[in-house]
Amino acid sequence: MYTEQSLTRRQQEIYEFLVEHHLAFSRPPTLDELCGALGMKSRGSLHKQIQALVDAGLIEPANGKQRGIRLTEPARQSEHRIPMMGFIAAGHPIEAIENPEWMDIPDMLKGQGSCYVLQVKGDSMVDDGILDGDWVVIERRTHARDGEIVVALIEGMDATLKHIEQRPGEIILHPANSSMESMRYPTDRVEIQGVLVGQMRSYRNR
Repeated sequence: MYTEQSLTRRQQEIYEFLVEHHLAFSRPPTLDELCGALGMKSRGSLHKQIQALVDAGLIEPANGKQRGIRLTEPARQSEHRIPMMGFIAAGHPIEAIENPEWMDIPDMLKGQGSCYVLQVKGDSMVDDGILDGDWVVIERRTHARDGEIVVALIEGMDATLKHIEQRPGEIILHPANSSMESMRYPTDRVEIQGVLVGQMRSYRNR
């Protein structure tokens, strides 16, 4: 039985790439093709990561040959799963907790690119219907349009969920709660890590 939780960050990135693009390949990609697609320069380094994914039961050499790589049948069946990376503050910034688990997410809640899930802590986005305990689906991006809800990493340490406004030399993070004030930072102190594209909620504990 394979387990995604034991993968390293780089192995997860490779696995997610194969899951998201396996239908686009006319045949199983070679290591050289994967190196090019992933922007990796070292074929040897990729080979080590691929072997770890083989050992985890997530991928296999195509037709028993080493020249092509494909997802195993159980992995192909889990293509709707994306990682739940931890918690995100919808209030004052808190340190993001990375504890990858995997969740089945309908395609309609995903973005066009690689996605991950975070659970909301706090009430600064309640006026947009984003409540404490909700799960939000985030498309990995380093850019956003003004007004979009983003995961903003502040000073490389604390992550928060807010509407973004971008001005020359300044980024303003706006809550969706009339009792809270916006936060202003120099542009070089804020890194966009993704944009909200979907949301889920459980009513079992409400």
